[in-house]
Amino acid sequence: MTDLYESQRAMRNLRRQAMQRGVIAVMDIGTHKVACLILKFGASDGPQEGFGVGNMAGQAAFRVIGAGTTCSRGIRFGEIAAMRETERAVRTALQNAQKMAQTRVDHAILTFSGGDIRSYGLEGNVEIEADRVSENDIARVLDACDTPDIGHGREVLHAQPVNFVLDHRSGLSDPRGQAGRNLGCDMHLLSVGTDVVQNLVHCLKRCDVEVAGLAAAPYVSGRAALVEDEQELGAAAIDMGGGTTSLSIFIKGHMIYADTVKLGGDHITGDIAKVLTIPYSTAERIKTLHGGLFATGQDDRQRIEIGGNSGDWDKDRRTITRTELIGIMRPRMGEILEELRARLDIAGFDHLPSQQVVLTGGGSQVPGLLEMAARVLGTQVRLGRPIRVPGLPQAATAPGYSAIVGLCQYAAHPQDEWWDFDIPAQMFAARPLKRAMKWFRDNW
Repeated sequence: MTDLYESQRAMRNLRRQAMQRGVIAVMDIGTHKVACLILKFGASDGPQEGFGVGNMAGQAAFRVIGAGTTCSRGIRFGEIAAMRETERAVRTALQNAQKMAQTRVDHAILTFSGGDIRSYGLEGNVEIEADRVSENDIARVLDACDTPDIGHGREVLHAQPVNFVLDHRSGLSDPRGQAGRNLGCDMHLLSVGTDVVQNLVHCLKRCDVEVAGLAAAPYVSGRAALVEDEQELGAAAIDMGGGTTSLSIFIKGHMIYADTVKLGGDHITGDIAKVLTIPYSTAERIKTLHGGLFATGQDDRQRIEIGGNSGDWDKDRRTITRTELIGIMRPRMGEILEELRARLDIAGFDHLPSQQVVLTGGGSQVPGLLEMAARVLGTQVRLGRPIRVPGLPQAATAPGYSAIVGLCQYAAHPQDEWWDFDIPAQMFAARPLKRAMKWFRDNW
């Protein structure tokens, strides 16, 4: 745990250095695309006091000055499958963004959807040292949280305090300076496979860029796609990507649960390619231009030319009806939504005061998906687009860019993490998991 603490602190320091220099890159390394934005910070726009409780609390003003996107290569299920191909894709996106920004960047913050993320809800309690809560008391209560055994080959990606309790007064976001005797804390911890993280860091080093931060795609997508009221009252963000579909649940402005399903838009494209025995690129074109989930009487009469250049005239001149295409797409989308419904049930989503669901990501724009999702998930569903940030190109305002826009927010305004506090190394110890995923069911 000490190594984890030091590595995360080191990345935070790199982020500070990059912001002091004025520029930093943010990258979304996904199954379908690799996207890069370059952010420029003002000289006096460093972290400001007054937000949150941690050393990194504060908002820094920024503007997007460069953007680059390329088709992803070498990525499967949000994880690197071929290092050289991934390196070429990352280099291409990074170089395009640097060319547009007319500057070079040495540090980047990454988001990714792979790594088999797992969510834990933790609790801790301590007696405060004096009459009022100090910074040291917050560090002590975070360390007192029941640290779970996350397993071999895994590391903590996020460890965020989401609620403080002072003498049975719950819902406190910053208890510093308040009088009391007993301080409690609810913390959300997210773990990920170590190899996945190490591969990403190594890939960026091969591109001559240092990693100054890592964030889970469900977390940053939720921050970009959910409006403030939804994050406060309780909502789930579903980011439908190419290889994975990620889920995050927010309440009181904090993420309290995250998960991923290894199914996405590429699986629907694969089904079309297999059933129609056509190339993957052709299947993707047909899905994008003519896809849907609900058939009408007119769809029986709408013919879709498959096309091709196989040399077989009859095969290349084939047509199908839109109803047949919908019949191929609907079962797979139903499978994805049913799996998400099961994850929401496990997370206790129905215990929250609001059950709003927001769909985002490149796969969320299939016609009829909102209606199908509302039926399967049994709640209100809307399409979420990323919030606007200064300088963001128009092309990056689509739902497929929610993760990287959320990463811009994460870079400029990170929420507090466990390692933002000065916890003595000797205080780290593995403790048994006593109350995982319980506190938000009981307390919210």
